[in-house]
Amino acid sequence: MNEEVIEEVTAVEGEGVIDVVVDAGQEAVESVTETCSVVMTWVKSNMFHIITTAVIVLAIYIIYKAIVRWIKKIPSDKLPVQRSMILTKLVKYVAWFLMIMYILNFFGIKLSAIWGAAGVAGVALAFAAQTSVSNIISGIFIMVEKTMKPGDLITVDGETGIVDIVGLLSVQIHTLDNQLIRIPNSTIINSNFKNTSFFDKRRMTISVDISYDTDMKYALETIQKVPSYCKTVLKDPAPGAWFDGFGESGITLTLAVWFNSADFLQTKNDTYIAIKKVFDESKIEIPYNKIDVNFPDAKAPVKSAKTTKSVKKAKTSKRERR
Repeated sequence: MNEEVIEEVTAVEGEGVIDVVVDAGQEAVESVTETCSVVMTWVKSNMFHIITTAVIVLAIYIIYKAIVRWIKKIPSDKLPVQRSMILTKLVKYVAWFLMIMYILNFFGIKLSAIWGAAGVAGVALAFAAQTSVSNIISGIFIMVEKTMKPGDLITVDGETGIVDIVGLLSVQIHTLDNQLIRIPNSTIINSNFKNTSFFDKRRMTISVDISYDTDMKYALETIQKVPSYCKTVLKDPAPGAWFDGFGESGITLTLAVWFNSADFLQTKNDTYIAIKKVFDESKIEIPYNKIDVNFPDAKAPVKSAKTTKSVKKAKTSKRERR
């Protein structure tokens, strides 16, 4: 009897479980069907707006791609690669922003609330990141002014190096001994900035002293021969030479030569070598500090200590008599 009762109860419970599962499945199907019906109804009623939004979003994307291609086609001499990358990113962010804003507006989300929240968040972020904002604004000014590009030799706040990256927040350079230095853009704007490579041509001045015994006209004619020994010195603008003062060690004579920026080291070395060469050939002395040390003659008689003492006594007694 017990076994039969158990079997009957189990059968009844099994049928109940199956019914529950079937009912749940039916409810899920009905829910999905209803949702799909609602969606289809909404789509049919808003078909025009959906197509319009899709077309506008697609148009924004196509315009974005066209602008990016146009930026990439600009020659590097007019738009450096670093600035091209930054400009491409800015265009990308603007395009995505416009597409997201238009889609949100399509779904009925009030943009005024978003702008209000963005304004409050922007004020909070501005106070929290004043330095970063200052660097970004300074970076925009640097890009607009076009005062440097990767590969230029610059000097900022006592640091000299070759530009690697010009970013929105900072400029990265490597020094002549190959050390990385990151310079914030605000420092560049607020400090004295020197770009040695900005112009194609540079001028170098070298001062040298000549002896006061040297004929000044002859010395001037001699130093004017130096540029002819240097292959990298330019003829236009023409080199120049002039007297620059009378010093303790001699008369200061200055030579100025022009050269291409890439030939700096060779021009400097060749010019110094040529100055020494023409001065030696012309017998013109370059004065320098000398120390004369005189030693007593070994053959001269040396007075003995007794003699010196007697002389001192004699002088003393003579003074006492006076």
